[in-house]
Amino acid sequence: MTDSQRFLLVLCLVCVSTLLSRAATHSGHPFPFAGQQQLAPPPDPCYDESGTARRCIPEFINAAFSQDVTATSVCGRPPSRACVPYEGRAPSSHPAVRSCHVCDAADVRRAHPPSYLTDLNSAHNLTCWQSENLVGSQNVSLTLSLGKKFEITYVSLQFCSPKPDSMTIYKSMDYGKSWLPYQYYSSQCRRVYGKPNKAAITKQNEQEALCTDVHLHSDTHAHALASSGGGGGGLIAFSTLDGRPSGKDFDSSPVLQDWVTVTDIRVVFTRPQLGLDDPVGLSSGASTYFYAVGDFQVGGRCKCSGHASRCMRDREGKLVCDCKHNTEGPECDRCKPFHYDRPWQRATGRDANECLPCNCNLHARRCRFNMELYKLSGRKSGGVCMNCRHNTAGRHCHYCKEGFYRDMARPITHRRACKACDCHPVGAAGKTCNQTTGQCPCKDGVTGITCNRCAKGYQQSRSPVAPCIKIPVISPTAVVVSSSSTETEESADCESYCKPVKGNLKINMKKYCKKDYAVQVNVLDMETVGDWAKFTVNVVSVYKSRGEPLKRGDNLLWIHMKDLACKCPRLQMSKRFLVLGTNDSAASNVGAGSPPGTGLLADKNSLVIQWRDVWTRRLRKFQRKEKKGKCSKA
Repeated sequence: MTDSQRFLLVLCLVCVSTLLSRAATHSGHPFPFAGQQQLAPPPDPCYDESGTARRCIPEFINAAFSQDVTATSVCGRPPSRACVPYEGRAPSSHPAVRSCHVCDAADVRRAHPPSYLTDLNSAHNLTCWQSENLVGSQNVSLTLSLGKKFEITYVSLQFCSPKPDSMTIYKSMDYGKSWLPYQYYSSQCRRVYGKPNKAAITKQNEQEALCTDVHLHSDTHAHALASSGGGGGGLIAFSTLDGRPSGKDFDSSPVLQDWVTVTDIRVVFTRPQLGLDDPVGLSSGASTYFYAVGDFQVGGRCKCSGHASRCMRDREGKLVCDCKHNTEGPECDRCKPFHYDRPWQRATGRDANECLPCNCNLHARRCRFNMELYKLSGRKSGGVCMNCRHNTAGRHCHYCKEGFYRDMARPITHRRACKACDCHPVGAAGKTCNQTTGQCPCKDGVTGITCNRCAKGYQQSRSPVAPCIKIPVISPTAVVVSSSSTETEESADCESYCKPVKGNLKINMKKYCKKDYAVQVNVLDMETVGDWAKFTVNVVSVYKSRGEPLKRGDNLLWIHMKDLACKCPRLQMSKRFLVLGTNDSAASNVGAGSPPGTGLLADKNSLVIQWRDVWTRRLRKFQRKEKKGKCSKA
């Protein structure tokens, strides 16, 4: 395609976009019948009939229409006279000056402000911005702010004066903070801008500003538009994508996507056409020039990254995209909160690249994206839930945190899907229980779902390290019967062995009188010494002590293992008991012998009952009766 053919294509684009923008302006709607009542709301262009996301883009518009333009030079202050010269060398039979007029900023009929650049431009509304009369070469710039990022296709200027010899179009992507050259125009590209004329566009330079003199040779193509705009110098139009190699696959070219992105456009006129016959001011010997433009257009679409079908004004009046696909931002350039399961991407014709919500099983309100996890998942999921609630944990809040286990009767999305382990602080070896069953890790000899009791064959101890200690399993010792000639051994089970003391365990005066001691004790600890169990007890109260006097405080209580194995008597750690017993076990436990140390002695015939506070008065009463000699009569 030749340069002239490319320029023709740009002109056609300008014509069509101008007609569309004017029709939209007159009707107030982008479509002729949009004002009619509709039976149903139109379908959302960002989704197909089945609700699946698809790429959507705002309509193509003249983004410059009605926007403010700032000019560094405006005629009319003070009023001045300007004449449009004949372009080229005037024949002797033709006047060199086409027309002259007065510019007066104080008179609306003779003013030429910058607002005329972006107003409605037609054959019936001929308005032009005009600079001051210039002496020699002088830079004049026009700055147009679009108010938002646009992806533009062309920039066009329709002149009311002869076109300048040299000018530059600049763009800004950051609302005027910095500027980049977009295109150079000059009859002397290398001399004025240090650029070659009509350099070939390649993939290596398709994001660089090039220089051309085509604007000085395109009057025949621009004649129709120029004449409709009030006469003058014709049209200069710059196409941002024409001739650029990556334009055929724009979706896959971040370079061109960046190239067409614009927030502001600046046009700098550097040099007028100095080769004109210029009789303006001949009588005074001065040569004057000026720039005048009737229409300034920027054709493109509101930049929404393929995630919105329209732009609208927010509460502050700023132009923003009406974002869909779970995106947000001025250009739909980021995912909405909690939609970080995959990275944000621009929508394409092949994939809408919708932002997906994180899977947190209803237990989190925030999440973040992790690229490593995303890659490990085969680029399917990279969301990581943050601050899991309801006692859950994990990347997806999909299991219970330490100290809790799953209630399998409820789904994982239920707010009470995790139950507390409640592991016993002493009996459990840790706070973490089985995630499925809730079973706590128990110490040796401890059992129960929360490790709250001693296992069979174990006895509670005072030690927090080993709260349950093993009781040696001893079969009830055979009752030994002596005779003068032979000894016979007869086994008896626990029931028959303990039978003499089974039954009524109530305390009365008769039982009190038969025992050598009566004390209230608190059981503290236990250990085995040979065939004996040695209990460390704290004597709380002494109600009777025959023989060596007993004192309150720590003492020892001895029970033979065969009695303890059959649980006659039965003791428990950290509990108080009333113990009534004798000082000699030989009579009741033949062959057992004496305990290996000093202290109290209890056997199957002793009365060992868990303490009740109401017994205090009764035992004191027995004490008083014993002192009065009542025990001898019992």
